[in-house]
Formats: sequence, structure tokens, C-alpha cells
Amino acid sequence: MDSTIKKICEGDVRTASRLIRDIEDKRPDANTKIKKLYAHTGKSFIIGITGAPGAGKSTLTDALITEFRKLNKTVGVLAVDPTSPFSGGAILGDRIRMQRHAEDSGVFVRSLATRGALGGLSQAAGNAIHVMEAMGKDIIIVETVGIGQQEIDIINHAHSVVVVLVPGMGDEIQTMKAGLMEIADIFVINKANRAGAGQLQTELSTMLNLSPQTADGWKPPIVAVGDAFEPATFSENTAELAQTIEEHHLYLKQSGKLTERMHRKAMTEIKDALSSCLMEPLLHSLITSGELEKLSEKIKNRKSDPYTAAEEITEKFFQKRRGK
Repeated sequence: MDSTIKKICEGDVRTASRLIRDIEDKRPDANTKIKKLYAHTGKSFIIGITGAPGAGKSTLTDALITEFRKLNKTVGVLAVDPTSPFSGGAILGDRIRMQRHAEDSGVFVRSLATRGALGGLSQAAGNAIHVMEAMGKDIIIVETVGIGQQEIDIINHAHSVVVVLVPGMGDEIQTMKAGLMEIADIFVINKANRAGAGQLQTELSTMLNLSPQTADGWKPPIVAVGDAFEPATFSENTAELAQTIEEHHLYLKQSGKLTERMHRKAMTEIKDALSSCLMEPLLHSLITSGELEKLSEKIKNRKSDPYTAAEEITEKFFQKRRGK
């Protein structure tokens, strides 16, 4: 076995961090290592946590780490952050609020930069999940940046999806956006001590009752979580949330829906891999040759259109491939 693969499978944090960095940087050898790692993946339970910026997702994630560690489960966290426009790196780094777990060998926290990826998930997220799976993490929490309707992208990477809402942030409007109601397995009303929490819960319950039965037969429960500065109540609430997530996991396994979600994840992975294999080399070639700049000028000046340009590029690409 390759030494890198062996170290990651043994849970070596430095080696895993280095590979995730190489994945983000699109180093050519990173995909080769992921190929070798893939046979050691697929056993972790993946939880997606999404919601608007400022909803308190990081605080909840931090609390969930504590609850799952009480159950003696190892935890990996991928915190997907906004990208710095200057450095291209994650603005929030490795999430200061989660650093109290830094000395715990059963916890591995890693930030990822979105780098403009749609849905708030970085292009490296899927492979970073694989690295944590190979490390043997029982639970992997993927916390997204939260950028509106594109949050639905998380459904393609997670088994259970937790949508976090906060009273007073326009959540009652946000819940009505296409996608959010459909992707949530569990709703959390965070900072439920605030004014308007009761109204938000009522409106959310009403919408859930009016919605048709979900395709998999699961009705998303609503968990209220109070003020993080009231430790006893907050701990009780987050313990309830962890238990609700466990119940959903059990439901997925018993109903056979977990297999369906794993199939959906596999479909996403092959589409992402195809995009990487086809699009990235093609774009690189267009950029380095200056052809993309010329095409952009033609489209800007209305001498061509994006669809005609794309068709021409595709035809040339496949002609070149056939000629090899």
C-alpha cells in the first residue's frame, strides 16, 4: 500500500491535511491518490448543515461534535467558507470556535474555500469527504457557507440534511424558497430565545403540514435550540438535535433509503469527475492559447453567441480527440 494511503487510513492528520490541500490546489497527483483511497471509503455517516449566513451553524456544529464524542464516535468536519478575493483561501480559516477540539485525536476539522463553486460547496468537498472517510471517521459534518437557494447542492453530498433557521432574519420567506423545504430532513430553529421564534415555528409547522408527504416518507421534525450563553439549556437542546439526527440515520438504514442516497451521491461524483476530466483541460487549453479571450470579445460585440461558441469548441475538442 502507498505510504500516503496507509498513513491516511491510520488516521494521520498531517498527511490527510496535506492531501486535502493538494486537492484544493488541483495538484495532478491528488486524483491519483484519491483513486487509491476510494476503496477505503463509504462507511461514514455524512451530515450536511446549511442555512443563511449568521444562523449560527458553526456554533451548532461545535456543539454536535461534543455530543457525538460523548457517544464515542469519531468526527470529521468540513467547514466550507467564503473565499478571500485576494488569496483564494478560506476567510475564516479552521473555524476558531471549533479549536477547543484541536487536542482531541477523534476530531478532525478542516476548512475549504468555495472558490466560486455553485451551491456553497467547494469543488474539493467531495474528495475531502473521501479523505475523512478513509481516515475512519464515524461521522462527517459538512457545514456550508449558506448562499440562498444554491444551498440545495448539499443534498448531493450528505445522507442527512439539517437546515438552520433563525427568527428575525427573514427565515419565514427563506423557507418558502424552492429547494429548501425539499432538502431538509431536520429543521433547526436556532437562537430560539429570540422574539419571533414561536411564530417562525408555527409558520414552519403549517408549511410542513400543507406540503405533500415527502418522497421517502419522513416528515422533517423541528428542533428548537436556545441561547449558547445558557450552557445547560443549550446542551440539552443540542443533545436532542444529535438524537434526532441519529433517529433519521436509523430510519434511512431501516427503510432502505440510505442506499438510495448513496446512489445519488455516486451519480454526483461521476458527474463531477466527468466535468473535471473534460472541462478543466479544455478551459486550460482555451485560456493558454488565448482563444477564450477572442471568443469572449466576439460574444461581447455580438458577433457570436455563447451557444454557437460552445458548439464550435466542443466540435473541435472531439475532432482533436478522435485524431489522436
